[in-house]
Amino acid sequence: MNRRKRTSQTEETDVNVTPLLDIVFIMLIFFIVTATFIKEPGVTVQKPPATTAEQQRLVSILVAIDADNGVWVNREEVGLEGVRLAVERLRRENPRGSAVIQADNDAHTEYLVKVLQQIRDAGVQEDVAVSTVES
Repeated sequence: MNRRKRTSQTEETDVNVTPLLDIVFIMLIFFIVTATFIKEPGVTVQKPPATTAEQQRLVSILVAIDADNGVWVNREEVGLEGVRLAVERLRRENPRGSAVIQADNDAHTEYLVKVLQQIRDAGVQEDVAVSTVES
């Protein structure tokens, strides 16, 4: 009797992970593109109350005036003289976005008007709002 010895053929089965990696990268790109990043001015302010408060969309420039009349843009204190340059830089990044001024209750109105003028001088004419809380 002729017995054939069967050679154990071990087929190595490779798991193809390329489609899985493709899906993961596509999902990662999707979430990065659709994510909205929260803009913060860098200082906490007590906003004044208003009965006509409206929600703003596409806010790309956030300027804050603290109680000591310090002006903050992108977590940096820029002072009144640096507002225009900071706003121009942010406006280049997102030309369709709007600007919002967060003025503290204790900030002088004079600084609010001067910051508003600096923002308008930087090229933001119509899309400027003052942040308030609903009363």
